[in-house]
Amino acid sequence: MPAEAVAAGCADIARQLVEMRYGDGLEVAMGGGRANFMPIDTPDVEYGDAAKKQGRRKDGKDLTKAWLDRYGEKGAYVWNKEQFAAIDPAKTDHLLGLFEPSHMQYEHDRPKDKAGEPSLAEMAEKSIDILSRNPEGYVLLVEGGRIDHASHESNAYRTLSDAAAMNEAVKAVLRKVNLDETLIVVTGDHSHTLTMAGYAKRGNPILGISVGVDDEPIYGTDGKTYTTIGFANGPGGYKQPKERPMLTTEETTKPDFVQHSLVPLSSETHGGEDLGIYAIGPWAHLFQGTVEENYTFHVMNFASKIGERLKAKSQQ
Repeated sequence: MPAEAVAAGCADIARQLVEMRYGDGLEVAMGGGRANFMPIDTPDVEYGDAAKKQGRRKDGKDLTKAWLDRYGEKGAYVWNKEQFAAIDPAKTDHLLGLFEPSHMQYEHDRPKDKAGEPSLAEMAEKSIDILSRNPEGYVLLVEGGRIDHASHESNAYRTLSDAAAMNEAVKAVLRKVNLDETLIVVTGDHSHTLTMAGYAKRGNPILGISVGVDDEPIYGTDGKTYTTIGFANGPGGYKQPKERPMLTTEETTKPDFVQHSLVPLSSETHGGEDLGIYAIGPWAHLFQGTVEENYTFHVMNFASKIGERLKAKSQQ
């Protein structure tokens, strides 16, 4: 953290997750970022000293131990798929899962992880199994954060495969909850510059080059093929006088293909259009028309009556 933040007594996010004083703390926190919970230069439990994947904490704290010390037999810390699968939600009140030193694997790459990582859907299901034991209800945030990262890399393959993983997580949640008493809200915090264009025929591979109804490739004015999906800017841009290459669907559907961009940048940027807010369950009808992003919180707060509950408890 910045020196002024430390001097002001601020706690970093990892400490906030472990030391939270509201109620008896967080029930569930899972994802990546393991290095931020471990003392500096501590070899990572999964990778050892490889690729400089050591702890990053300068205060000497092992926050995974702090989590276990705080919750005792009611708490658990896991860092791989086998440990995650062994967790009994009926006996675990507080679960911390840290499956990578930094970001978790993209969905496409997750099966190749030697230690194993649970999917977003699996983490959502396990979270609900733990949280739903509370008769007063719960709030669960599930983020498909690597959709954003793949977009910044102009890699549509991983952008879409991680979006599909998020879709599977939503479906898993729908199977687990009672929609008579559970509000589900799905939205994003911003868009990207991903575009879809080209008059490709129906059924043409979304990652392929644009092919017309005559089954012939569609060409740009430079005589080159182009993909249906592109990005307005990003690492796929071409600097003059370098020319765009001729593309084939075999090439563009590979996982590592970087979509072409209009403006060359080291990292693709966010976009500016409005996002959809999709909701189902009690008070979902309050999402109508165009609203400010912070409105989402106010609907959730109203539907859950959290504010009323906190006020009532403070008056007891």
